[in-house]
Amino acid sequence: MQTLGAQLARIAPGEVVIEAPILETSRQQQGFAHAALTFAIGDTAAGYAALTRMAPGHEVVTAEIKVNLLAPGRSERLRATGRVIKPGRRLSVVTAEVHALNGEEETLIAVMQGTMAPVAL
Repeated sequence: MQTLGAQLARIAPGEVVIEAPILETSRQQQGFAHAALTFAIGDTAAGYAALTRMAPGHEVVTAEIKVNLLAPGRSERLRATGRVIKPGRRLSVVTAEVHALNGEEETLIAVMQGTMAPVAL
């Protein structure tokens, strides 16, 4: 996340928000946010959201995740909001929404759904 310039913006039980600038190194050939940036911050927000609901002494890994890219990231900044839909001892179902931010305007550019697995430390 450091390489992408991403930062935690909010942490609550079952919800995590991550924001990242769209750096020149994170743009695709047409100048929009690369899907890899969108996926990385969405996956991370969803994973950290799952971690907020796991037992102490555990980390989390992505078991699987699907992304639907809805619109190009035409902005200077992205925000990913990860949420836990159903926590579990072996797998937690999560979602993430990624928005492109232009001043006060927000455009939904991706939705994700997946499962996270706990890993004992």
